[in-house]
Amino acid sequence: MPLPQLTVYRHDRRKRALVTLTGEIDLESAPLVRAALARCLRDGMRTIDVDLAPVTFCDCSGLNAFLYAAQQTTEAGGALLLHHPPPMLGLILDLTGSRFLLLGVPFGHLSPPLGGVPAPAAQAPPHWADPLASILSGDVR
Repeated sequence: MPLPQLTVYRHDRRKRALVTLTGEIDLESAPLVRAALARCLRDGMRTIDVDLAPVTFCDCSGLNAFLYAAQQTTEAGGALLLHHPPPMLGLILDLTGSRFLLLGVPFGHLSPPLGGVPAPAAQAPPHWADPLASILSGDVR
């Protein structure tokens, strides 16, 4: 039985990237996720929104890839936010206490603005009019 395919789509706008992952993220495909997110940083992106709506499964290997990418992005002065995590990843985020790191308050909004109203937590990724282009995909073996 062939392993499921993971596809990565990326759309850039200035210093912001929208990365949409499609398929399953596990031990075999997590390196592809890590490489795609690292490439965003190398290309100068400082805000990375990761849309996980089309992801059917994500285990702790995926969580590790996201945590590593979030750390690297933060060190570069940016932010990485996950949007629409699949139920399994949501459960892992809760169990590990790492939800706030990847779904929490966006970077730069840690304190309330002048009006005293806190910024909303992670919002839906921006929906840009241009179609997404596939940048990485492959049978993960």
